[in-house]
Amino acid sequence: MQTEYRHILQKLELLKPSEYAKNRNYIDGDVSKLSPYISRGVISTKQVFEYVLSLDYPFYKIEKFVQELAWRDYWQQIWINKGTLINYDLKNKQEGVKNYLIPKAIIEGKTSIKAVDDSIADFYESGYIHNHVRMYIASLCCNIGRCHWKLPAKWMYYHLLDADWASNALSWQWVCGSNSNKLYFANQDNINKYCHTNQKNSFIDIEYHQFNDLKIPSELSELKDLKLTSSLPKITNKIITYSDKPTLIYNFYNLDPQWKKNIDANRILLIEPSVFENYPISNKSMEFMIELSKNIKNIQIYVGEFKQLNEIIDKSDIYYKEHPLNSNYKGNKDKRDWMFPVDGNFSSFFKYWKTCKKYIK
Repeated sequence: MQTEYRHILQKLELLKPSEYAKNRNYIDGDVSKLSPYISRGVISTKQVFEYVLSLDYPFYKIEKFVQELAWRDYWQQIWINKGTLINYDLKNKQEGVKNYLIPKAIIEGKTSIKAVDDSIADFYESGYIHNHVRMYIASLCCNIGRCHWKLPAKWMYYHLLDADWASNALSWQWVCGSNSNKLYFANQDNINKYCHTNQKNSFIDIEYHQFNDLKIPSELSELKDLKLTSSLPKITNKIITYSDKPTLIYNFYNLDPQWKKNIDANRILLIEPSVFENYPISNKSMEFMIELSKNIKNIQIYVGEFKQLNEIIDKSDIYYKEHPLNSNYKGNKDKRDWMFPVDGNFSSFFKYWKTCKKYIK
């Protein structure tokens, strides 16, 4: 995965927003693959949105692409408004739960559904998985395997380079019905269509009405518990700060190299053990964060809690970007670069989107 800022910006030039609506559900469709950089705060949804608008397409041709960008902001708005409630069944109690584990076949990529298993194998290598396949996996775990969504969602978040807890947790809940009004299912014909396979006779090679009576298949019956942990960088924490300069705090969700880039400041990537204990990530994801941080001139890394860091730099003015995981920060809080000046608690995405569209000229 590319990590140099100039190469990340070049990826914008590869966007095909008018094609997105036509083929986004296909595993080889014209998706942007910008989500790892948006999730890490290297670029913003607003930045991508403004670039797409500059291409002068008729809006109806790019509306679906813009709408998908807005989903990311929407999930974040829910996290801001609901806080840690998103870690639990948000709107409805997940029905039919038989366990709070994860199918071993999901972890090992041995579900017997070829397109899913191939995607899981690639997932471990690349840290990326197509959004439609994420939904397939969530449906297999929750709606067919009868697992509660939380542990499988943490497994996926752990390995994703675009790890965004709001988008991930709330999407899993959307699939299993705890954040929606119905369960999402995909049968073999659907998977064959969008993944270009021709598999037959699998346990999901059925009509949709048959899902109501489908028992947990043997392929998903063996379960595992997971103890996911993050390996934090081993560094000395001997940072150098100057009290006559402001201190800018970067973190897993803010690695924006353009943020206040023209001011003389102490710039620190804060890696808080408590955050990664609650929301663990893989070594690949940790390394990705650190490589992306190198786009920020003179960045220093500090592994520890904000309170500890604050004791070292207590005479410096502290600045940070707003995020739900930053509630313990003290100092000057900057707003993130949202696509639209819209915030608040919206009961559905489409109510949120309807409000956002008022700002599109």
